[in-house]
Amino acid sequence: MTHLMRTRTALGLVAATSLLALSACGGSGDSSADSEKDASPSETSSASAGAGAEGGPDLDAIPDVVAEVNGEEVTKDEFVPIYEAAFAQAASQAQMGGEAPDEEQLRKQTADDLVDTELLAQEAEARGLEVSDDDVDAELTDLAEQNGMKSADELLEAVEQQGVTAEQARDQVETQVLVEQLVTDESGPIEPTDKELRELYAQAKEQQAQAGEQAQKIPPFAQVRDQLAEQATNQQIGKVATALVEDLRANADITINL
Repeated sequence: MTHLMRTRTALGLVAATSLLALSACGGSGDSSADSEKDASPSETSSASAGAGAEGGPDLDAIPDVVAEVNGEEVTKDEFVPIYEAAFAQAASQAQMGGEAPDEEQLRKQTADDLVDTELLAQEAEARGLEVSDDDVDAELTDLAEQNGMKSADELLEAVEQQGVTAEQARDQVETQVLVEQLVTDESGPIEPTDKELRELYAQAKEQQAQAGEQAQKIPPFAQVRDQLAEQATNQQIGKVATALVEDLRANADITINL
């Protein structure tokens, strides 16, 4: 995936689709016996390298209740798949720099992200916003297309191979769609201008030039306009969500047990 591929994270939240994108691309870091059995030697070696020198993050010290947000629990079951995806991404990046991922920092960041997500979900529910099964199905189908897959079922099969159940994936997508509804309710529809899209395109071209010959060639503006619009929309979602979280945290009862 290039940097023009859409991401659906508001705030740096490791929310639904960022996890799904990592998992669909084979990057969750799960190293179950069944996965290794089915993988080729080269695939197993690559997966092990992506999961760090010790094969994956240390999960033993993670409590059953990672955090409490206004009386609602964020559980270990919710925390682990997102933490593993973040660890796999960090391990892949660290491999190039020769340093191991900072697990303590990753745990804290993942917990903070989940607390922020819970705060936004609670606010959305307080405003009477709801997400239907059809909304989730539509988002999964959209994500599948963005990742070059034929259907939502194919996407769910891919993430299940990485240790994320279909139910977990649907729950994460539901939360993310709910957050997007909240942002729309807060700020109104987000409609990037042509000027904003061309500025994003210029930034992408500049990044390509800095990366040199190894960079993937960026198609003409007209071909990626829709992706740029998605990216610009997501940036604005992030800004609105960040402001909302700052306000919500000020009056929230939050306990993190890590």
